Amino acid sequence: MRELNVEIITEALEELFIDANYELPEWQILALREALRNEESEIGKEVIKSILENAQISKSERIPICQDTGIATVFLEIGQNIHLVGGNLKDAIFEGVRRAYKKGYLRASLCDPLSRRNTGDNTPPVIHEEIVPGEKVRVIALPKGGGSENYSEVRILTPADGVEGIKSFVLEMVERGGPNPCPPITIGIGIGGNLEVAPLLAKKALLVPFGTRNEDPLLSNLEQEILEEVNKLGIGPQGYGGRVTALDVHIRTMPCHIASLPVAVSIQCHAHRVKEKVL
Repeated sequence: MRELNVEIITEALEELFIDANYELPEWQILALREALRNEESEIGKEVIKSILENAQISKSERIPICQDTGIATVFLEIGQNIHLVGGNLKDAIFEGVRRAYKKGYLRASLCDPLSRRNTGDNTPPVIHEEIVPGEKVRVIALPKGGGSENYSEVRILTPADGVEGIKSFVLEMVERGGPNPCPPITIGIGIGGNLEVAPLLAKKALLVPFGTRNEDPLLSNLEQEILEEVNKLGIGPQGYGGRVTALDVHIRTMPCHIASLPVAVSIQCHAHRVKEKVL
């Protein structure tokens, strides 16, 4: 049994949320460069160039990529042979987020849903924990902006809706969002489970690096089909029109009840900020 002090998790989250808000993943940069090569619209090309320039300035000057530094979403994969010591895990996670948003000069965006009074330190974060084999802890930080989250949705389709119903739902969401989620977007799709599981599957799908296809050939083909159909909508970078509305599509599934077909769409903006660390 390996012992791990929760302060190490606090320190990791402090580092990850600052880095995530300052630096896009390399696979994101590569995808944007590929999008620049594929885009035919001149204004679309200029938008992508500006996005890449913004990312470079953010990285070199250590400033946030976007003024919306997101709701702090934390994924933890905790090895079952780990013994956490030194305090309460939840408190440690809160403290890591609190330190990151203060030290990194990141905007505190969280507020009470009705009074709209700001919490002041961007807590509480959204926490997803999973027990896995082993004696390590994988920590993933996903700052999720409000603009893209506003165009995410879960819907319980019928089994008869099938694949075509799923595609129609995704295209409807992207078309409804238009320029508002700040395209070129990333689309996470969760299929199956139930009302609460499908959105989590969709959010987890956003953690997959660009260019990584699903191991299931059926789902891999569906990812490609949806990506092609989305890019035919012509919304383009930041909604100015063009070929590149989405950079990638990822799907995650799990079995569902025979009477239902839960589907969730989680859209991410062009600032697809995600960082992880294994402790």
